[in-house]
Amino acid sequence: MTENERLKLIIDKLHFKTQKEFAVKLNIQSGSLSDIIRGKGGMKISNAIKDKLTFMFNVNQEWLTEGIGEPFLKKGPIVSETKEGVPYFDVSLADINHSVFMEEEPEYFVNYKPFNDCTAYLPVYGDSMYPKYASGEIIAVKEVTNFEVLQWGEAYVIMGDDTTNGIRSIKLVHQHADPNKLILRSSNPNFKGDTIINKKSISSMYIIKGKITRNLI
Repeated sequence: MTENERLKLIIDKLHFKTQKEFAVKLNIQSGSLSDIIRGKGGMKISNAIKDKLTFMFNVNQEWLTEGIGEPFLKKGPIVSETKEGVPYFDVSLADINHSVFMEEEPEYFVNYKPFNDCTAYLPVYGDSMYPKYASGEIIAVKEVTNFEVLQWGEAYVIMGDDTTNGIRSIKLVHQHADPNKLILRSSNPNFKGDTIINKKSISSMYIIKGKITRNLI
């Protein structure tokens, strides 16, 4: 059985009535899904789709790719159909602001107890925080309401006001000599140089409590 055929079997096991219904759930074009299943032009399942399958349905990627083990993992986050859990927003940091979490409709809700006290799940784009957080991974974030009580050296999502050119970034936060400022630093050594930001210029801030990857669960 090929990888493409195993994907079709997954759709059947999840009891989706049509491939189109499954494509809508994954937020991909139904035509693209059909091409993948048929292996048109040598098409294979992208890593992004594999990650969504694991995140949403606990699909075992080793089984999907190699046919090893069982189709589904026994542990991991489970998408809730009843809005129970934490909302997942499939948007990049550059496109969001604080109000997104209050006004926008999430893609779905994730009921995963270790992170159920979080504010939202977000995808990671870019490599500035690699290897701590890689592009394509999903992070669980919790809003910080007191900027005077921070965990130095931990990673945060920072959203700044116009004085910061509207910065939207994931960075390690370090203490500055001036208590009114913070040092923001990438974990990827290829992204050198610190960013200094005034606390009063931060419109919102979220600590990253955890992440979900294809190898984590």
